[in-house]
This record gives sequence, C-alpha cells and structure tokens, in this order.
Amino acid sequence: MIRKCFAWIGMCLILMTSSCGTGKKLQTAEAKISEYDGKNKELTEQVKQLNAENSGLTERNKQVEADFTQYRKQCEVLHSKYQIASDILRDQEHLLQQIDEKLEAALSDMKDRGLSVHYKRGFLFVSMEDKLLYKSGSSRLDKQGIEALSKIAGVLNDYPDVKIIVVGNTDDVQVKNGSDNWTLSTERANGVVRVLRDNYKTDPARLTSAGRGKFSPVSDNSTEEGRAKNRRTDIILNPDMDKVWDSLEL
Repeated sequence: MIRKCFAWIGMCLILMTSSCGTGKKLQTAEAKISEYDGKNKELTEQVKQLNAENSGLTERNKQVEADFTQYRKQCEVLHSKYQIASDILRDQEHLLQQIDEKLEAALSDMKDRGLSVHYKRGFLFVSMEDKLLYKSGSSRLDKQGIEALSKIAGVLNDYPDVKIIVVGNTDDVQVKNGSDNWTLSTERANGVVRVLRDNYKTDPARLTSAGRGKFSPVSDNSTEEGRAKNRRTDIILNPDMDKVWDSLEL
C-alpha cells in the first residue's frame, strides 16, 4: 500500500514537471510568434512604402521620357532650321564670290588709282581712296569717281538682293573748311549713295550710308602714305540676312 502511494506521488510529480516544461515552451513559442508578427507588419509597411516609391519613380520616368521626346523634337526642328540657314548663307557666299569676280574684272584698270576689292568676314569690300573720288577736303565726287561708280553699279544692279553699305573714312588731320572729319566722312558716303541712286538707278532700299571719321583707320596716320589709305570710302556688300532670319522664324 505504501509503495502504491509513493508510485502515485511520483507520477504526480512527473506530470507536474512535464506540465511546467510544456507551459514554458508554449510561452516561448507565443513570444516568438508575437515577435515574428511584429516583423511581418514592419516588412509589410516597408513593402507598401517601396511600392509607393516605385510608383512615383515610374511616373517620373514617364515624365522624363515625355520631356526627352519633346526635347528631341525641338532639337530636330532647330537642326532643320540651322541646315536651311547654313544653305542660305552658303548660297549668299557663292553669290558674293561671283560679284567679287565680276568687280575684279570691271575695275581692273583702276587698281593703280587707289581702288581695291577684297573679301573679309563674310562681306565684300570695294575700297576707294579719296583721290579717286573727291578733291581734297571736298565731299563732291569728280568725274573720275562717277566713272568708277558707274562700273560698280553696272555689276551691283544685276544682284538686287545684295545689301549695300557705303562708309566714309578720313585720316586724323582736321579739315580746313570749318567742318569736322566725321561730318566730311558722312557727306562723302551720302554723295556716293546719291550717285548710285540718281545716276545709276540703284534701288535706294538697298542702300545705307554712314561716316566713321578718323575712327576706323587701316594704316598709320603718322605717314602721308598711311593717311592716304585712311582717307577712303568703303562700299560694303553683305548677304541678304533677311532670308536667313526668315528661315529661322518659320
């Protein structure tokens, strides 16, 4: 009987010990489940945030692609305009080269009288020293000057789209008739423009006159030879830039 009692008590102790161990394991398992559940919620929020960021990046990427497409179209338009303008400028350059050749031939007998034709920076210059056009200190053209302008106009009138700028220049010696060098240079340019317009029927809409006085020398004013080169009238032929600007505005 006593043995049975001890056996029963032992069984109870074993069951109690076993029950306590199972409870601790269960608590540990529940704690782990709670921990994993928290991490799962955290990861779920991170996934939501990443999905939102991905959606935002997708929208921005679409916008970038749209902006790039528009930029590329603008570049294509600008390239087309640039190509058209380049072709026009090239045609104008060829035109000035033709005029250059014709002027060289028409004015060949005047090269030793202070006249020169040269091409510079996209413009064609016909430079005439004042001894070819005027008497000293005067703005009135003499017969020799009118003859030279006749040959120049004979070429220019065949090219009605070319613009003509006439610029008067002087040396740095003060004129003696009470005027000043700037006024003299301007009146000389005006005189050339009037002869081209009135005598040789050059379209006045093509003509511009200006005077630069002593402020655009091409030689040293300290020598007589240098001053003679500075006393000149330039007829400057330039391309029809209106065509270029029109092509860029299309």
